[in-house]
Amino acid sequence: MIVFRYLCREVLLTLSAVTAVLLVIIMSGRFIKYLAQAAQGALDPGVLLLIMGYRLPGFLQLILPLGLFLGILLAYGRLYLDSEMTVLTATGMSQQRLMAYSLAPALLVALLVAWLSLGLAPQGVTGVARILNQQDALTEFDTLVPGRFQTMKNGSRVTYTETLSEDRAQLGEVFISEKRVAENGKERGIGVLVAERGRQVIQPDGSRYLILENGYRYDGNPGMADYRAVQYETYGVLLPKPEVSSEIGEREAVPTADLIGSDNPRYQAELQWRLSIPLLVFIVALLAVPLSRVNPRQGRFLKLLPSVLLYMGYLALLIAARGQLDKGKIPMAIGLWWVHLIFLLVGLALLYWEPMRLKWASRRAQEVAHG
Repeated sequence: MIVFRYLCREVLLTLSAVTAVLLVIIMSGRFIKYLAQAAQGALDPGVLLLIMGYRLPGFLQLILPLGLFLGILLAYGRLYLDSEMTVLTATGMSQQRLMAYSLAPALLVALLVAWLSLGLAPQGVTGVARILNQQDALTEFDTLVPGRFQTMKNGSRVTYTETLSEDRAQLGEVFISEKRVAENGKERGIGVLVAERGRQVIQPDGSRYLILENGYRYDGNPGMADYRAVQYETYGVLLPKPEVSSEIGEREAVPTADLIGSDNPRYQAELQWRLSIPLLVFIVALLAVPLSRVNPRQGRFLKLLPSVLLYMGYLALLIAARGQLDKGKIPMAIGLWWVHLIFLLVGLALLYWEPMRLKWASRRAQEVAHG
């Protein structure tokens, strides 16, 4: 029992460290992407942390199996390097017994991954989709930042204001540049609005107007001298009425209970994918235990790169099979299970190869001695 607790503690500590590092790397890249969208005015900066919170379960369900795989490799590799595993082997610790001990942290991780994959991750996808739908319905006033040029409408409009009131209704020193597009899609020139002040007016029916005061409007084509300048005291612009879409089309957001028993092939493929991730945990643990066995003179990082490549091949093949399953090129009865079966056999072969090799070598040595 003492050895069992010691091995579990080593694996879980290494798993936690590896998972934390991988999570920071992946979430940082995603956060930078959302931050760039916020800088362009496509997202409200205030929802960035909320979006990252919703995305967290989806990240963790894929990071935790890799963290367990690397955790076993590094933890057991250190034990081999420090000859601790040699001592344990001398006291009767076989590869099969070590594998049985490793199933305890694997079971803990598999239960956590199952909870994330079957429950929290779909809810997170739903939350992100709802926020993005709300962001698509925002007007320029909702994302406008004073003192910064912001691109709106897929680059067709650039808006700037020097000052902006706390209620986002009053603007000062406004500049708006917008491309004019004809019905056939061709550009008809550019229009520029400048004003000393501006304010947002919301009518009882919900329609919004931008009222500009004391400014100029310039219309024309860049590079040509046919510009028209109009001075105005008050200029009103009708803003698009925001419409919040409640439709969430991603199948990743469908609750697992709705996937069970569905006749939709895409839903069946999604259900198999969600079930595959917890199953992945046990198989990578089976792969990691024999792969962690290293010669102390070679160092524990000798097998790290080939082991990671094996894991990436497993995950890549699983993703490719999922794509073929979506296209109907793989029967649903076979699904993704054949991928797991292949790597299960690989793991069993790795686990029993060394004991069988030693047994054969011992038997041959005995035959030679008696011969």
